[in-house]
Amino acid sequence: MKNNGFTFRRRIAGFKYAFQGIKRLFTQEANSWIHAFVAVCVIVAGFLFRIAVWEWVAVVAAIGFVLAAEAFNSAIESLGDAITEKPNNHIKHAKDLAAAAVLIAAITAAVIGCIIFLPKLFM
Repeated sequence: MKNNGFTFRRRIAGFKYAFQGIKRLFTQEANSWIHAFVAVCVIVAGFLFRIAVWEWVAVVAAIGFVLAAEAFNSAIESLGDAITEKPNNHIKHAKDLAAAAVLIAAITAAVIGCIIFLPKLFM
């Protein structure tokens, strides 16, 4: 890739493209809606239970981790679909691994949620 040097215009354009990607993630990827709904529920629970600052850090990191994994998964699926519509074991392998990354992120987030919220439910 050619490096054309630093310009503020290119940096701003980069942010524009990133925000377009976020918009696309939440308007075209149904699984991201589920993650966003759960994130909102967890944030509401955080306020209701008045979780500590360090707990907020863990919650925000977990939400970001899951949404980033979903974005990577969607990108890999989109690229795979653009390459070919025919069955391809390499593309299937990449898609399966990307889906596994989302599952791992979601399980990790659920464990973090349990560590933070379960003690508050039983106190």
